[in-house]
This record gives sequence, structure tokens and C-alpha cells, in this order.
Amino acid sequence: MPRRLPRSFFGRSVHEVAPDLIGATFLFNDVGGLIVEVEAYHHTDPAAHSFNGQTPRNAVMFGPPGFAYVYRSYGIHWCVNFVCEETGSASAILIRAIQPTQGITTMKRRRKLDDERLLCSGPGRLCEALGITRDHDGLPLDKPPFELRARPEDYEVAVGIRIGITKAAELPWRYGMKGSRYLSKPFR
Repeated sequence: MPRRLPRSFFGRSVHEVAPDLIGATFLFNDVGGLIVEVEAYHHTDPAAHSFNGQTPRNAVMFGPPGFAYVYRSYGIHWCVNFVCEETGSASAILIRAIQPTQGITTMKRRRKLDDERLLCSGPGRLCEALGITRDHDGLPLDKPPFELRARPEDYEVAVGIRIGITKAAELPWRYGMKGSRYLSKPFR
């Protein structure tokens, strides 16, 4: 079984951590799968929630690396990010999609659908399928209910522009497992 990822794994640039997460196992209360798509958000990036400074909503981003930053998108969907870099850098990686491998029956019940490809193909879908909410904001990624394991092999990583943003939309900071059918959107 691949080793658990320690918090120190996240104490690097988002641009180093993001591609290294592709193929890693992400479980939440024993439900989850392989990470197949992420987006990097650096504190110098106008699309990052931390760009304009610390607020009660984004405070965890300004803390140490290796913690979950959970926020609601458009007032509807929960989204989970992994805080990276050194304390105060306020950089994080949005987990956009996973390939379900564990707890699939639970995911199908929560999402009220049977198509495994659509269970976690998007950050809101992923959080709904795994049961992640604002209650989990600020929790350490190396302790239950989170479990992250290193990828057992190297995967070919696709790189492209991020999705659903208007600021700094041209930056190629989206990373994904090349050829995965579980992506939220194919890479060009």
C-alpha cells in the first residue's frame, strides 16, 4: 500500500504539489478514489481567494500547509482545496475530480445517480459524493476523516488553463491525468 502523504508534502510550491497529486489516493471517511484533476491557485494570482488578503472565509489558506480549505461556490456547491507552501503564503490546490474507487455505493446514494464517471467529475460533485462540507474546513489532511496516499506509479500529466474563472484564466495551472474519463472537462 502506498505511503500516507505527510503534511510536509504540501510545504512546496503549488506548481510542484499539483502534478504530484495526480494519481494519489484521496479518501474522506473511507470514501474516494484517485485524484485525476486539480487546479493551482498561488497567492499572487488574482483568481486566488487569498489575493485580496485574509478574511474569515479564507483564513485557513494563511495558515500552515497540509490543511483543508473548504468553501461554498456560487452559494451552492462545497469545494475542497489543499493548502500549500509555507505558513502565510495563502496558496492552495482545488481538487477538481477523482476516479471513484472506494465507497462507490455511498457516492451513488449521495449523488442520486449511477454513472460512476459523473460521481466526482467536478469540485462540487466531488464534495457531495464524499460528504465534505464547511464543517471540514481547517482540518489536517494527514488525519481522519482525510486520508491521502502517494501515487503508486507515475502518470502522464496533462496541463491546461483553469475552468470557470475570469481572472488570470489564461494561466496553464490546471493539471490532470492524461486520457482519464473522469475529468470534469477534457484537456484541449
